[in-house]
Amino acid sequence: MSVELVEVVRSGFRECVHRGSLVVVAPDGTPSIEVGEVHTPIYPRSSNKPMQAVALLRAGFAPRSTEELAIASASHEGETAHVDLVERLLGHTGLEERRLLCPPDLPGNEQARAEVLAAGAPRRPVYMNCSGKHAAMLAACVANDWPLDSYLDPGHPLQQVVIETIADLTGEPETELGIDGCGLPIVPVSLTNLARAFGRLVTADPGTPERSVADAIRAHPYLISGTGRDDARLMPAVPGLLCKAGADGVHAGALPDGTAFAFKIDDGHERARLPLTAALLHRLGVSWSEDHAALASQPVLGGGTRVGTVRAVPGVF
Repeated sequence: MSVELVEVVRSGFRECVHRGSLVVVAPDGTPSIEVGEVHTPIYPRSSNKPMQAVALLRAGFAPRSTEELAIASASHEGETAHVDLVERLLGHTGLEERRLLCPPDLPGNEQARAEVLAAGAPRRPVYMNCSGKHAAMLAACVANDWPLDSYLDPGHPLQQVVIETIADLTGEPETELGIDGCGLPIVPVSLTNLARAFGRLVTADPGTPERSVADAIRAHPYLISGTGRDDARLMPAVPGLLCKAGADGVHAGALPDGTAFAFKIDDGHERARLPLTAALLHRLGVSWSEDHAALASQPVLGGGTRVGTVRAVPGVF
C-alpha cells in the first residue's frame, strides 16, 4: 500500500497530501529504505530515457558530442537550445523533421511557447519534449539500415534492442508493454529495479554506454530538462548526482557511489517531486548550501506572499 510522502501546509493547516511509494538501494543493489509498493511494476515514463539512450549507443547511435547524447536522453522544454540541437542531430543524419513520429506540440517552456504563439507558428514535432530521443532513434536506424517509418513498432529491431537493454539494466523480466505519451513502447519496471539500473549507470566503467549516458546527463542538466525544471535545479546543487524525472510523478536518480533512489507519486502531481527528492538526498547525507536546502521546502502562495510549504512528510523515511 502506498503511503503519505508529501504534504502541503497552508497557513499552518495541512491542506492536502500526496501518496506514493519510494525506495533507496545501496551501491550493491540492496534496498535500504522501502516505503510503499516498491516491487510492483510501474511505467517509469521518461525516467526510462537514460536506459533507452544506453540502448541507442549499443545499437550504433554515434553522437558527435555529449550534448547530442544528452538531448537523446531529454525531456526538454522546447527552448531554442533544445530545438536547435535536435535539428542539428537530424541534419547530421540527413533527415528532415517530418521523419519524427512523435506528435506535434508547442514548447513546454512558457516563454518559448509564447514566442511561437505570438508568431502564429504551428505545433511541430521538434517542440515535443521527446523529440531528441526520437531523432537519436532515427540516427540509430540509419546506422543499421533499419526501417524509418516503423520505429515506433515494438517489433522493430531498434525497439527490441531497447527492451533487451532495459531488461539487462534492471534485471527485471519483460512484462506487457504500454505506449508512452510520445507513441513509443514503454517497459514497466518496479521502483526497486529502476533504482538499481540508475546505480549501474553511475558506477559503470568510463567509456561504456552506461557511463557515457550518465556523464552526458550530468554534464548538461539544462539540456535534458529546461529552465527551472527539477533536474536542472537538482544536479547542479549536488555534484555527481544523476537524476531523471518522468511524467505522472516519477523520479529516479543515483549518487556517484551507486546509492540510488526511485519513487512514484500516486496522483502524478509534479509539485511533489522536487521537495521529496531534495529531502531524500538530505536524508542520504548530501550536504549543500542553505539556498540548495531550500529546495526541500517549496512555497505555497497566498496573495503573492509565501504562506506555507510543500515538503516531505516529516519522518517518512
